[in-house]
Amino acid sequence: MPKTADIRLPDPSRWKALAFIALAQLMVVLDATIVNIALPHAQTALGISDANKQWVITAYALAFGGLLLFGGRIADLWGRKRTFVVGLIGFALASALGGAAQNQGMLFGSRALQGVFGALLAPAALSLLAVMFTDARERAKAFGIYGAIAGGGGAVGLILGGFLTQALNWRWTFFVNIPFAVVAALGAYFVIREPAGSRNRSSLDIPGVVLSALGLVSLVYGFTRAESAGWSDPLTIGTFIASGVLLLAFVVTESRVSSPLMPLRVLLDRNRGGVYLSLGLAIIAMFGLFLFLTYYLQVVRGYSPIRTGFAFLPMIAGMITGSTQIGARLMTRVPARGLMGPGFLAAAVGMLLLTQLEIGSSYTLLILPAQLLLGLGMGTAFMPAMSLATHGVEPRDSGVASAMVNTSQQVGGAIGTALLNTVAASAATAYATSHAALGATDPELLKLQAMVHGFTGAIWWAVGILVVASAIALTFINAGRPAMAATGGASGSGDADGVEDEFKVPVVAH
Repeated sequence: MPKTADIRLPDPSRWKALAFIALAQLMVVLDATIVNIALPHAQTALGISDANKQWVITAYALAFGGLLLFGGRIADLWGRKRTFVVGLIGFALASALGGAAQNQGMLFGSRALQGVFGALLAPAALSLLAVMFTDARERAKAFGIYGAIAGGGGAVGLILGGFLTQALNWRWTFFVNIPFAVVAALGAYFVIREPAGSRNRSSLDIPGVVLSALGLVSLVYGFTRAESAGWSDPLTIGTFIASGVLLLAFVVTESRVSSPLMPLRVLLDRNRGGVYLSLGLAIIAMFGLFLFLTYYLQVVRGYSPIRTGFAFLPMIAGMITGSTQIGARLMTRVPARGLMGPGFLAAAVGMLLLTQLEIGSSYTLLILPAQLLLGLGMGTAFMPAMSLATHGVEPRDSGVASAMVNTSQQVGGAIGTALLNTVAASAATAYATSHAALGATDPELLKLQAMVHGFTGAIWWAVGILVVASAIALTFINAGRPAMAATGGASGSGDADGVEDEFKVPVVAH
C-alpha cells in the first residue's frame, strides 16, 4: 500500500504573520543599540555614576542571554504564539517602566525585565517562522527578510536613538518600544495560526533551566566584566571558571534526563553546530565594528548622533540586498555553505578596508564601500544561517533550536564588545607610550591618533575572526540545497547528520 509523506498545507495568513514577527524582531534588535545612544543623557539625568552606567547594558544582557534557552523551551511548551504575545506585552511594560524611571534602580530593573521578556519573545519569533514556512522558496524569502532585520536592525537603532535623543529626550528610546509591541501583539493575536501538534508537552527540566541560566549569565558577565576590570581580574577569572563548570554540568545533565531542556540531538547536528559557531563568531566581529565606527565617527570626526546613525545606512542597504536579493534568490539553487562561506569572506574584505582608517579618512572613498561589502556579505550569510539553524529539527524542538541562534548572537555580542574593546585599548595605550614626544606638543592629536590606531588593531582581529567563521561554515556545513517542493516539516527520522530530513523532496513510497 502506498505511503504518502506528510505534507502540511501552508497557512494562508503566513505572510501577514511575517510582518508582525518581523516588527517584533526589529524592536528587539533596535533595543540593543538604541539605548547606547541615549546612555550619556540618561546617566546625567538620573545621576548614575561612571562605575554603574554599564549596568544599563549589562542588566539586559545578563537576563536575555541567561534565559534564552529557557524561553525557547517555554515556547515549545506553552505554544509559540502565546509565548510571543506574552513576551511582547511584557517587553512593552518593561519599556514603559524604563522610560518613567526616576532613579538608577528603576532603570536597571526595567532593563533586566526587558531581557527576561526578550528571552521569551526572540526564540518564539524565529520558531514561528520555522513551523509556518515549509516551502523552500517561501522559506528563503521569509528568512531573507528576517535575516536582514536581524543584521541591519542594530544600525537602524543608531539612527532612531540619535533622532529621539536629540529631538525629544532619552526617555523616548524606551517609550518607542510600546507602539512596536502593541501593534505586533495585536497582529499576532488575530493573524498567527500556529500549526497543530507542534508543541512539546514534556515536563520542564528544572535542573537544566538552573544550570543553563547560571552558566550563561556567568559567561556573559565574565566578558562584560573583563572589558572594565581586565582579563586578569580575580573575579573575572572566577566567573569564567564557574561558567565552564556550570555549562559542563548542564551538558552532562541533558544527556541523562528524559526530557532535556536542550536535546543534544539539536546541538550536535554538524550543520546546526556549524551555523551556531560561525554565526557567533561573525557577531563578535560585527559588534566590535559597530562600537568602533560609532566612536570614530562621533569622537574623531565630530559627527552628531543623528548623522552617525545615517552614516550606517550603506551597511543596512547592503544587508537588505544581501539577504533578500542574493541569499533568498540563491538559497534554493546553492548549498548553504556556498552562501555562508563566501558571504563571511566578503564581509572580511570589507572589514579589511577599515584597517586603513586614519583620522582624516574619506567617508565616501573608504568607509562607505567597506560598509557596503560588510552588509552584502553578512546579509548573504545570515539568511541561510537563520534558515538552516531551525530547518530539519522536530517541530517540538524548534523553540530551543531558535533559542540557540539567539544565544550564539548574544554571547557573540558580549565577547565581541569585551574582547575587541580590550584589544583596542591595549593597542591605543602602546601607541601613546611609543609616541610620547607627540603628546608633549599636541596631546589632543596624540589621543585621537592612539584611538584610531587601537580601532584598526582590533579590526584586524575582526578580519581574522570572519575568516575563521567562513572556514567553519565551509567545513562543518554539508547540507545540500533545499528541496524545491513544499516540505511537511522535519520528522527527525533521517540519517545521522540530519541532512536528508532537512532537504528531501516529499515523495510517495511504494
